[in-house]
Amino acid sequence: MGSGVTSSGATGEGAAGGGTPGEGAAGGGTAGDSLSPAARALCEAMAAAFPGPGDVTALRAAAVGGRSTGPEVASVRDGDASGVPVRVYDPAPGSAGRPLVVWFHGGGWVMCGLDTHDAVCRSLAAGSGAVVVSADYRLAPEHPWPAAPDDALTVLLWARAQAVALGCEPGRVVVAGDSSGGNLAAVTALRAPELVAGQLLVYPPLDAEMASASVSPYGEGHFHTAAHMAWYWEEYGGDPAHPHVSPLRARDLSGLPRTLLVLADCDLLRDEGLAYARRLGAAGVDCAVHLYPGVFHGFLGLPLPAGGGALASAAAWLGATS
Repeated sequence: MGSGVTSSGATGEGAAGGGTPGEGAAGGGTAGDSLSPAARALCEAMAAAFPGPGDVTALRAAAVGGRSTGPEVASVRDGDASGVPVRVYDPAPGSAGRPLVVWFHGGGWVMCGLDTHDAVCRSLAAGSGAVVVSADYRLAPEHPWPAAPDDALTVLLWARAQAVALGCEPGRVVVAGDSSGGNLAAVTALRAPELVAGQLLVYPPLDAEMASASVSPYGEGHFHTAAHMAWYWEEYGGDPAHPHVSPLRARDLSGLPRTLLVLADCDLLRDEGLAYARRLGAAGVDCAVHLYPGVFHGFLGLPLPAGGGALASAAAWLGATS
Protein backbone atom coordinates (compact mmCIF):
# COMPACT_ATOMS: atom_id res chain seq x y z
CA MET A 1 0.00 0.00 0.00
CA GLY A 2 1.05 3.59 -0.45
CA SER A 3 2.07 6.07 2.20
CA GLY A 4 -0.65 6.82 4.72
CA VAL A 5 -2.54 3.57 4.14
CA THR A 6 -2.99 1.07 6.93
CA SER A 7 -4.65 -2.31 6.66
CA SER A 8 -6.78 -4.31 9.03
CA GLY A 9 -7.59 -7.73 7.70
CA ALA A 10 -9.54 -10.56 9.23
CA THR A 11 -8.46 -13.96 10.44
CA GLY A 12 -11.45 -16.21 9.91
CA GLU A 13 -14.66 -14.22 9.55
CA GLY A 14 -14.38 -10.83 11.15
CA ALA A 15 -11.67 -11.05 13.80
CA ALA A 16 -9.18 -8.23 13.47
CA GLY A 17 -5.78 -9.25 12.24
CA GLY A 18 -2.60 -7.77 10.85
CA GLY A 19 -0.85 -7.91 7.54
CA THR A 20 -1.18 -6.00 4.33
CA PRO A 21 -3.92 -7.18 1.95
CA GLY A 22 -2.67 -7.79 -1.54
CA GLU A 23 -4.23 -8.78 -4.80
CA GLY A 24 -3.77 -12.44 -4.00
CA ALA A 25 -4.89 -12.35 -0.38
CA ALA A 26 -5.89 -15.73 0.95
CA GLY A 27 -9.46 -16.77 1.49
CA GLY A 28 -10.94 -18.69 4.38
CA GLY A 29 -12.71 -21.70 2.93
CA THR A 30 -12.07 -25.38 2.43
CA ALA A 31 -9.73 -26.77 -0.20
CA GLY A 32 -10.87 -25.65 -3.63
CA ASP A 33 -13.24 -22.97 -2.32
CA SER A 34 -12.18 -19.56 -1.08
CA LEU A 35 -15.46 -19.04 0.79
CA SER A 36 -15.83 -20.31 4.34
CA PRO A 37 -18.32 -23.19 4.69
CA ALA A 38 -20.91 -20.92 6.33
CA ALA A 39 -20.45 -18.26 3.67
CA ARG A 40 -20.67 -20.84 0.87
CA ALA A 41 -23.98 -22.18 2.20
CA LEU A 42 -25.42 -18.68 2.50
CA CYS A 43 -24.06 -17.68 -0.89
CA GLU A 44 -25.73 -20.63 -2.60
CA ALA A 45 -29.06 -19.95 -0.91
CA MET A 46 -29.00 -16.28 -1.84
CA ALA A 47 -27.91 -16.92 -5.42
CA ALA A 48 -30.68 -19.48 -5.92
CA ALA A 49 -33.30 -16.86 -4.99
CA PHE A 50 -31.75 -13.98 -6.93
CA PRO A 51 -32.74 -13.33 -10.57
CA GLY A 52 -30.22 -13.00 -13.35
CA PRO A 53 -29.47 -9.61 -14.90
CA GLY A 54 -31.95 -8.00 -17.26
CA ASP A 55 -35.27 -8.04 -15.38
CA VAL A 56 -35.51 -4.89 -13.27
CA THR A 57 -38.91 -5.81 -11.84
CA ALA A 58 -37.77 -9.25 -10.68
CA LEU A 59 -34.54 -7.90 -9.22
CA ARG A 60 -36.36 -5.20 -7.27
CA ALA A 61 -38.85 -7.73 -5.91
CA ALA A 62 -36.02 -10.06 -4.82
CA ALA A 63 -34.14 -7.25 -3.12
CA VAL A 64 -37.09 -6.43 -0.85
CA GLY A 65 -37.46 -9.81 0.83
CA GLY A 66 -35.49 -11.58 3.52
CA ARG A 67 -34.02 -8.54 5.27
CA SER A 68 -33.18 -8.72 8.96
CA THR A 69 -34.23 -6.11 11.49
CA GLY A 70 -31.68 -3.87 13.13
CA PRO A 71 -31.38 -2.61 16.71
CA GLU A 72 -33.79 -0.16 18.26
CA VAL A 73 -32.89 3.48 17.61
CA ALA A 74 -34.41 6.26 19.71
CA SER A 75 -35.73 8.24 16.76
CA VAL A 76 -36.34 7.10 13.18
CA ARG A 77 -38.23 9.42 10.87
CA ASP A 78 -38.74 9.91 7.17
CA GLY A 79 -38.19 13.32 5.66
CA ASP A 80 -37.35 15.34 2.58
CA ALA A 81 -33.91 16.66 1.69
CA SER A 82 -34.50 19.32 -0.94
CA GLY A 83 -36.68 16.95 -2.93
CA VAL A 84 -34.86 13.69 -2.17
CA PRO A 85 -36.60 11.33 0.30
CA VAL A 86 -34.47 10.51 3.33
CA ARG A 87 -34.74 8.55 6.57
CA VAL A 88 -33.04 10.01 9.63
CA TYR A 89 -31.77 7.74 12.43
CA ASP A 90 -30.95 9.52 15.70
CA PRO A 91 -29.69 7.28 18.54
CA ALA A 92 -29.67 10.09 21.13
CA PRO A 93 -31.99 13.03 20.42
CA GLY A 94 -30.96 16.18 22.20
CA SER A 95 -27.24 15.47 21.95
CA ALA A 96 -24.84 17.84 20.20
CA GLY A 97 -21.51 17.78 18.37
CA ARG A 98 -21.88 14.27 16.99
CA PRO A 99 -20.82 12.93 13.58
CA LEU A 100 -23.42 13.01 10.80
CA VAL A 101 -23.37 10.12 8.32
CA VAL A 102 -24.97 10.45 4.88
CA TRP A 103 -25.66 6.88 3.71
CA PHE A 104 -26.19 5.75 0.10
CA HIS A 105 -27.64 2.25 -0.30
CA GLY A 106 -26.35 -0.36 -2.72
CA GLY A 107 -28.29 -2.24 -5.39
CA GLY A 108 -26.49 -1.63 -8.66
CA TRP A 109 -28.12 1.81 -8.98
CA VAL A 110 -31.29 -0.01 -10.12
CA MET A 111 -32.84 -1.43 -6.94
CA CYS A 112 -33.07 -1.24 -3.13
CA GLY A 113 -33.98 1.76 -1.03
CA LEU A 114 -34.65 2.99 2.50
CA ASP A 115 -36.30 -0.24 3.68
CA THR A 116 -33.73 -2.70 2.29
CA HIS A 117 -30.90 -0.99 4.18
CA ASP A 118 -32.84 -0.04 7.30
CA ALA A 119 -31.09 -2.63 9.49
CA VAL A 120 -27.62 -1.52 8.38
CA CYS A 121 -28.42 2.13 9.06
CA ARG A 122 -29.85 1.27 12.48
CA SER A 123 -26.70 -0.67 13.34
CA LEU A 124 -24.38 2.12 12.22
CA ALA A 125 -26.34 4.75 14.17
CA ALA A 126 -26.55 2.64 17.33
CA GLY A 127 -22.91 1.58 17.15
CA SER A 128 -21.40 4.97 16.35
CA GLY A 129 -23.63 7.41 18.21
CA ALA A 130 -23.90 9.35 14.96
CA VAL A 131 -27.02 10.56 13.23
CA VAL A 132 -27.44 8.62 9.98
CA VAL A 133 -29.28 10.15 7.03
CA SER A 134 -30.19 7.46 4.49
CA ALA A 135 -30.80 8.83 0.97
CA ASP A 136 -33.48 7.42 -1.35
CA TYR A 137 -31.82 8.59 -4.58
CA ARG A 138 -33.40 8.12 -8.00
CA LEU A 139 -32.79 4.74 -9.66
CA ALA A 140 -31.80 3.68 -13.16
CA PRO A 141 -32.85 2.83 -15.79
CA GLU A 142 -35.71 5.31 -15.33
CA HIS A 143 -33.22 7.88 -14.07
CA PRO A 144 -29.74 7.16 -15.46
CA TRP A 145 -26.51 8.93 -14.55
CA PRO A 146 -26.13 11.68 -13.37
CA ALA A 147 -29.44 11.51 -11.47
CA ALA A 148 -28.10 9.40 -8.59
CA PRO A 149 -24.89 11.38 -7.95
CA ASP A 150 -26.80 14.64 -8.26
CA ASP A 151 -29.28 13.42 -5.63
CA ALA A 152 -26.37 12.28 -3.46
CA LEU A 153 -24.80 15.75 -3.57
CA THR A 154 -28.19 17.33 -2.85
CA VAL A 155 -28.57 15.24 0.30
CA LEU A 156 -25.03 16.04 1.42
CA LEU A 157 -25.67 19.78 1.06
CA TRP A 158 -28.97 19.44 2.94
CA ALA A 159 -27.33 17.41 5.71
CA ARG A 160 -24.56 19.98 6.17
CA ALA A 161 -27.15 22.75 6.42
CA GLN A 162 -29.19 20.75 8.95
CA ALA A 163 -26.25 19.43 10.97
CA VAL A 164 -26.58 21.69 14.00
CA ALA A 165 -30.36 21.24 14.11
CA LEU A 166 -29.76 17.47 14.06
CA GLY A 167 -27.36 17.73 17.00
CA CYS A 168 -24.28 17.17 14.86
CA GLU A 169 -21.07 19.03 14.11
CA PRO A 170 -20.95 20.34 10.50
CA GLY A 171 -17.25 19.54 10.38
CA ARG A 172 -17.89 15.86 11.18
CA VAL A 173 -19.99 14.87 8.15
CA VAL A 174 -19.14 11.49 6.58
CA VAL A 175 -20.39 10.08 3.28
CA ALA A 176 -20.87 6.31 3.28
CA GLY A 177 -22.40 3.52 1.26
CA ASP A 178 -22.24 -0.09 0.18
CA SER A 179 -21.66 -1.38 -3.36
CA SER A 180 -23.16 1.15 -5.82
CA GLY A 181 -23.82 3.35 -2.80
CA GLY A 182 -20.10 3.21 -2.06
CA ASN A 183 -19.52 4.47 -5.58
CA LEU A 184 -21.89 7.37 -4.90
CA ALA A 185 -20.10 8.16 -1.63
CA ALA A 186 -16.74 8.21 -3.41
CA VAL A 187 -18.10 10.40 -6.21
CA THR A 188 -19.70 12.78 -3.70
CA ALA A 189 -16.39 13.12 -1.86
CA LEU A 190 -14.64 13.86 -5.18
CA ARG A 191 -17.21 16.54 -6.00
CA ALA A 192 -17.20 18.24 -2.60
CA PRO A 193 -14.12 17.19 -0.57
CA GLU A 194 -14.26 20.36 1.50
CA LEU A 195 -17.69 19.36 2.86
CA VAL A 196 -16.83 15.91 4.21
CA ALA A 197 -14.61 14.72 7.04
CA GLY A 198 -14.57 11.08 5.97
CA GLN A 199 -15.77 8.46 3.51
CA LEU A 200 -16.78 4.90 4.32
CA LEU A 201 -16.71 2.81 1.14
CA VAL A 202 -18.05 -0.74 1.44
CA TYR A 203 -17.04 -2.97 -1.50
CA PRO A 204 -17.63 -0.17 -4.04
CA PRO A 205 -17.52 -0.48 -7.86
CA LEU A 206 -14.95 2.11 -8.87
CA ASP A 207 -14.17 1.46 -12.53
CA ALA A 208 -16.74 0.69 -15.23
CA GLU A 209 -14.06 -1.06 -17.28
CA MET A 210 -14.13 -4.02 -14.85
CA ALA A 211 -10.59 -5.02 -15.80
CA SER A 212 -9.08 -5.82 -12.39
CA ALA A 213 -7.54 -9.19 -11.61
CA SER A 214 -10.24 -10.24 -9.11
CA VAL A 215 -12.97 -10.28 -11.78
CA SER A 216 -11.84 -13.61 -13.23
CA PRO A 217 -11.74 -15.79 -10.07
CA TYR A 218 -14.81 -14.24 -8.44
CA GLY A 219 -17.00 -13.22 -11.39
CA GLU A 220 -19.12 -16.36 -11.03
CA GLY A 221 -20.12 -18.58 -8.13
CA HIS A 222 -19.80 -15.88 -5.46
CA PHE A 223 -23.34 -14.40 -5.54
CA HIS A 224 -22.46 -11.07 -7.19
CA THR A 225 -21.52 -11.97 -10.76
CA ALA A 226 -19.60 -10.17 -13.47
CA ALA A 227 -22.69 -10.45 -15.69
CA HIS A 228 -24.78 -8.61 -13.09
CA MET A 229 -22.14 -5.92 -12.60
CA ALA A 230 -21.76 -5.32 -16.34
CA TRP A 231 -25.51 -5.00 -16.70
CA TYR A 232 -25.73 -2.57 -13.77
CA TRP A 233 -23.08 -0.38 -15.39
CA GLU A 234 -24.97 -0.47 -18.70
CA GLU A 235 -28.26 0.53 -17.09
CA TYR A 236 -26.61 3.24 -15.02
CA GLY A 237 -25.06 4.96 -18.05
CA GLY A 238 -22.58 7.79 -18.20
CA ASP A 239 -19.11 7.93 -19.72
CA PRO A 240 -17.06 5.07 -18.19
CA ALA A 241 -13.96 7.28 -18.26
CA HIS A 242 -15.59 10.10 -16.30
CA PRO A 243 -14.34 10.20 -12.68
CA HIS A 244 -17.89 10.82 -11.46
CA VAL A 245 -18.79 7.45 -12.98
CA SER A 246 -15.49 5.65 -12.32
CA PRO A 247 -13.72 7.28 -9.35
CA LEU A 248 -10.64 5.15 -9.94
CA ARG A 249 -10.13 7.16 -13.15
CA ALA A 250 -9.83 10.47 -11.26
CA ARG A 251 -6.48 12.12 -12.00
CA ASP A 252 -5.95 13.66 -8.57
CA LEU A 253 -7.10 12.16 -5.26
CA SER A 254 -5.23 14.57 -3.03
CA GLY A 255 -7.36 16.53 -0.62
CA LEU A 256 -9.87 13.72 -0.13
CA PRO A 257 -10.93 12.99 3.46
CA ARG A 258 -10.02 10.19 5.82
CA THR A 259 -11.19 6.91 4.27
CA LEU A 260 -12.17 3.42 5.33
CA LEU A 261 -12.57 0.76 2.65
CA VAL A 262 -14.40 -2.42 3.73
CA LEU A 263 -13.80 -5.22 1.22
CA ALA A 264 -14.71 -8.87 0.76
CA ASP A 265 -11.80 -11.01 -0.38
CA CYS A 266 -14.04 -13.23 -2.55
CA ASP A 267 -15.48 -10.36 -4.59
CA LEU A 268 -14.90 -9.40 -8.20
CA LEU A 269 -14.67 -5.75 -7.01
CA ARG A 270 -11.95 -6.45 -4.43
CA ASP A 271 -8.98 -5.29 -6.50
CA GLU A 272 -10.69 -2.07 -7.56
CA GLY A 273 -10.97 -1.22 -3.87
CA LEU A 274 -7.36 -2.13 -3.20
CA ALA A 275 -6.19 -0.08 -6.16
CA TYR A 276 -8.17 2.92 -4.91
CA ALA A 277 -6.63 2.52 -1.45
CA ARG A 278 -3.13 2.51 -2.93
CA ARG A 279 -3.87 5.64 -4.95
CA LEU A 280 -5.36 7.39 -1.93
CA GLY A 281 -2.30 6.54 0.12
CA ALA A 282 0.04 7.77 -2.62
CA ALA A 283 -1.92 11.04 -2.63
CA GLY A 284 -1.36 11.45 1.11
CA VAL A 285 -4.88 10.52 2.20
CA ASP A 286 -5.34 8.71 5.52
CA CYS A 287 -6.83 5.44 4.25
CA ALA A 288 -7.49 2.18 6.05
CA VAL A 289 -8.55 -1.12 4.47
CA HIS A 290 -10.55 -3.78 6.29
CA LEU A 291 -10.33 -6.87 4.07
CA TYR A 292 -12.42 -9.88 5.15
CA PRO A 293 -11.42 -13.30 3.80
CA GLY A 294 -13.85 -16.13 3.24
CA VAL A 295 -16.85 -13.89 2.43
CA PHE A 296 -18.55 -12.53 -0.68
CA HIS A 297 -19.89 -9.21 -1.95
CA GLY A 298 -22.85 -8.07 0.12
CA PHE A 299 -21.74 -9.65 3.40
CA LEU A 300 -22.20 -6.49 5.52
CA GLY A 301 -24.87 -7.23 8.11
CA LEU A 302 -25.47 -10.80 6.92
CA PRO A 303 -25.69 -13.61 9.53
CA LEU A 304 -21.97 -14.36 9.37
CA PRO A 305 -19.33 -13.38 11.94
CA ALA A 306 -17.77 -11.06 9.37
CA GLY A 307 -21.10 -9.38 8.72
CA GLY A 308 -21.52 -8.26 12.30
CA GLY A 309 -17.81 -7.65 12.79
CA ALA A 310 -17.59 -5.37 9.79
CA LEU A 311 -20.62 -3.38 10.94
CA ALA A 312 -19.19 -2.96 14.42
CA SER A 313 -15.75 -1.86 13.23
CA ALA A 314 -17.24 0.52 10.65
CA ALA A 315 -19.48 2.04 13.33
CA ALA A 316 -16.50 2.52 15.63
CA TRP A 317 -14.61 4.24 12.81
CA LEU A 318 -17.57 6.54 12.14
CA GLY A 319 -17.88 7.43 15.81
CA ALA A 320 -14.22 8.45 15.91
CA THR A 321 -14.54 10.82 12.94
CA SER A 322 -13.30 14.28 13.84
